Parts: sequence; structure tokens; C-alpha cells
Amino acid sequence: MIDLVRRAGWWIADYLYAGYWQARAAFDRRDAESFSGGDGVPIIILPGVYETWRFMQPLITALHDRGHPVHVVDALERNRRPVREAAEAVTGFLDASGLTDVILVAHSKGGLAGKLAMAGPAGFRVRAMVAVATPFGGSRYARLLPVRSLWALAPTHPSILELAARRDLNDRIVSVFGRFDPHIPEGSELDGARKNVRLDTGGHFRVLADPRVLAEVAALAEG
Repeated sequence: MIDLVRRAGWWIADYLYAGYWQARAAFDRRDAESFSGGDGVPIIILPGVYETWRFMQPLITALHDRGHPVHVVDALERNRRPVREAAEAVTGFLDASGLTDVILVAHSKGGLAGKLAMAGPAGFRVRAMVAVATPFGGSRYARLLPVRSLWALAPTHPSILELAARRDLNDRIVSVFGRFDPHIPEGSELDGARKNVRLDTGGHFRVLADPRVLAEVAALAEG
């Protein structure tokens, strides 16, 4: 009973967080270029489905304040396209920018696009990725929703199976996830990952604000 109450609390807090930052993202007008300066290791932000980069702005600001140039992939928009197309957008950005030794910081579906980009022709430009609440094994809930952009997250979808087979990339990925994720009942633990970080909290969105996320990115970029 106590566990159920705790999970309910996490769920409510998660959607309050998501609602707040989605609303902020809708009205925020700060230019992404304002975060692109800095002498640190470059960071590329990959938001989740139905999210723009602005949804991850608290993390972007914190990384930029540490001296890292932070870049966004405008072509992703709200990340509704299939995973392969999203990965191609990331690859195109990497090649066009000429950046190397970058850290990808991804949320949810963004982590799938990031991993597939790491498997592609621009993968040599990526040092590592921190993926937060990413459904590496898919989510069975995706089958229940009448939305094509979410069907691709089902555990049996070819894109999920293809990524699961690329175990050679896992040792360059840090997967961060909560004790309970209302969107990914299978969890986000990644076999063979550089590190799996299980936070002592729950949620799918609010975990982005956990200090451990920033710490894991800093460990990769500044260690």
C-alpha cells in the first residue's frame, strides 16, 4: 500500500513537472544559439517525443553554465518522426557542424535516435551518450495508443529490435532512470551499458531535474 501511494505521488509530480515545462517551452523565446558558446566538451540535446529542446532547458542552462557549448538539432522539431529519420537528422547535424568528441544528452525517444546515430556514419563524432528514461527495450504501452509516432516504441517494432542488436554501442551509453517509470514498465536498464544509474525517485519527465543527471554528464565531459 505504501509503495502504491508513493508511485501515485511520483506520477502526479511527474505530470505537474511535464505540464509546467511544456507550457514554459510554448512561450519561451530564448534563442538556442545563446547556449552554443563555451570552451568545454560540446553537448548535443535530443528531446523525447512531443518535446522540443526547450523542454530540457533547465539541464541545458546548467551545462552551459559549466562552460559547455550546448547545441540543439532544429530538424527534430517535436521529435514525432520515426526513429530512423530522427537519427538521420542527428547525423546530418553532426556532419554539418563538424563537431567531434561530443556528448549526446537524450530524453526518452531521443536516446533511441541517439543510439542509432552512434551506429551510423557520423558515430565517430560521438564520445558517449547520457540517456534519461529511454525505452531501449520498448514499452508495451505503445501498442495501446492510437498514435503512429508512438507505435514505433513497442518492444516488437523493428526499430527497437534493431537497436537492441547493437550491443557494441552500449558501453558508450550511460542510462539514467527512476525506480518507477509510468511510461516504460519494462524499465530503462541497458545490458552492457557503460553505467546504469537507478535514481531513488520515480517518473518519466521529472527525473530530468535530478542532480545525478547533470553529474553523470559532467563525469563524461569533464572527467
